[in-house]
Amino acid sequence: MSDRKKDHLDLTEKSQFSKIASDSRFFYEPLLGTLDHQKIYQEDISFLGKKLKAPIWVGSMTGGTKEAAHINRNLAKMAGEFGFGMGLGSCRPLLDSEDFFDDFNVREFLGDDLPFYANLGVAQIAQYLDESRVDELHEMSERLRVDGLIIHINPAQEWFQPEGDSWNRNALSIIEEFIGTYNLPVIVKEVGQGMGPESLRHLISLPLAAIEFGAYGGTNFSYLELLRGNNPLISCHEKMTTVGHSAEEMVHLINSIWDEFGQEKALCRQFIISGGVSSYLDGYYLREKLSLPAIYGQANAFLKFARGDYSELRAYAVEQLRGLEFAKQFLRIRN
Repeated sequence: MSDRKKDHLDLTEKSQFSKIASDSRFFYEPLLGTLDHQKIYQEDISFLGKKLKAPIWVGSMTGGTKEAAHINRNLAKMAGEFGFGMGLGSCRPLLDSEDFFDDFNVREFLGDDLPFYANLGVAQIAQYLDESRVDELHEMSERLRVDGLIIHINPAQEWFQPEGDSWNRNALSIIEEFIGTYNLPVIVKEVGQGMGPESLRHLISLPLAAIEFGAYGGTNFSYLELLRGNNPLISCHEKMTTVGHSAEEMVHLINSIWDEFGQEKALCRQFIISGGVSSYLDGYYLREKLSLPAIYGQANAFLKFARGDYSELRAYAVEQLRGLEFAKQFLRIRN
């Protein structure tokens, strides 16, 4: 007791906050919840045809690097232990070589009862459609024992990337053709700029398993590629990397589109809120604000710990779930 009180005295000055630092997204209701320091958040959530134990998606990260196998196994083990869904990083290396298969082959760590998705760029999808080779994507999916495929759409990133891909028709037409030939569920995501209202309207009207935001506010892959390019005229394009849509803006857009479309026209009704979701408070808030079924995804936040020992990643996951439980008990969303 005396040590705790001494800590209070020593840290009081450092603990002063201005009232403007208050998080205005929430009402704090200290009378309404129960408090158990050891309890972690658990909820049976029907998502992508399976059951999650928490509203968390392990976002697509890496593949084809020396660390990929270690990272993906750690992430899959965490997802399996705590009931998260998981998307792989780009599986493009598997299209060219068998050397990287073990980097992605992590279903055994995740288990069969949780959603697990492969991932390819729209440029690769267009190529395999044009070459009538979609059967090879089916074979890849079967070997990985995934539930479906994420198609990532990233024109801004590819434009800045020195070795970036191209596609000669719009991504919407590629996706529409692909979902007519691929016999597993499809998720469509952006990778750092998010999506505006017209793109969302088109996607929501397609029979997709889910839409992942990949919103502006997390890792800015466009700026990352601009830096990689070592372009002496970087200042010409720097402002372009600031174009995009935040996760909160996309939540408002989707709610508006849902009101406009209704159940008959809105064929895609599940969402993964990602991009700038830096904490469980962000995830809790955005999920509560969205009118349709959703979970939230994190990538970089997990990656920081997935590169080390599993115990470090596990400890981070536990703290996320403890925080979510506290938020559920004592925080209410302001309108």
